[in-house]
Amino acid sequence: MKVAIIGASGYAGGELIRLLHHHTAAEVVCVTSRKLAGTPLIQVHPHLKGFTDLAFSNPETGAIDADVAFLAVPHTAAMTYAGKLLSRGIKVIDLSADYRLPKAVYEKVYGVAHTDFFEVPYGIPEIHRKDIVDVSCVANPGCFPTGATLAAAPLAKYAHTVIFDSKTGVSGAGDNPSATTHYPNVGDNVGPYKWTSHRHLAEMKQELAFLGSTAKCYFTPHLVPVNRGILTTAHILLDDPMDTKEVEGIYREYYKDEFFVRLQKPSLAAVRGSNFCDIAVESEGHRVVVVSAIDNLVKGASGQAIQNMNLMCGYKETDGLVHAGMLP
Repeated sequence: MKVAIIGASGYAGGELIRLLHHHTAAEVVCVTSRKLAGTPLIQVHPHLKGFTDLAFSNPETGAIDADVAFLAVPHTAAMTYAGKLLSRGIKVIDLSADYRLPKAVYEKVYGVAHTDFFEVPYGIPEIHRKDIVDVSCVANPGCFPTGATLAAAPLAKYAHTVIFDSKTGVSGAGDNPSATTHYPNVGDNVGPYKWTSHRHLAEMKQELAFLGSTAKCYFTPHLVPVNRGILTTAHILLDDPMDTKEVEGIYREYYKDEFFVRLQKPSLAAVRGSNFCDIAVESEGHRVVVVSAIDNLVKGASGQAIQNMNLMCGYKETDGLVHAGMLP
């Protein structure tokens, strides 16, 4: 299976190449970058030296020869590729936000017109697996909504309010330097941002509704001085109280067949570099606290994208993704 990565110079592109190297059937044959065409890939991703001799290219969409294409490009850019690739029979996994939300919601949240909208499944496999199998296009979720949704899903239908508080590593901001990610501004610091208006809140609300919940939903992210990972604390408020033992039973049953969800004390180091989501719960009756940990670049982006590709293409869901976290 030939794979193209559109926008391969960023962190997500590098992770796709790293993980796909271990896939039994996938071969990365095309890595694109408008600015870096002709540059050896390892000049940008030196950790991949010895694993690939590819160079970046900038082909026309119609010249891309692949079975599957990952769109690791910013929102608004993905919509210029997706339809054209699909029309040529190339399966598409979009890592941007362009197909995660209904058209009207997307245009309101992102403040831009969607010029090539069509509905595709939302790609959290643990929630939407049956909708992902054997389709031609999937919208890969945002990193925050992945950890948040997996934390809340088993209790969603019992909740009247869900409050998500997330701590994220700096790589979630991408590889373009900015004042926000400048080391002196991040080191020895914790910084809340977009306290009530983060774009990913729309995905969280969408997923709670899909899960049958009418709960009010709130979200505040914080930037912390680590490279990778998202630790999410979900405060789930219930009408009818449950004790910790009851909640743990609900989570064990809900995730009993999910390889990539582990019920244990969450730690960013324990999931770093892996596609796992670690979850633990504790209840004080009407308030259940659920904590989840994911690697924002793997389960929050590239790993989950490969998990979706496996479901779309008929491969074992774990193919290329069975890696333990890098503790310590």
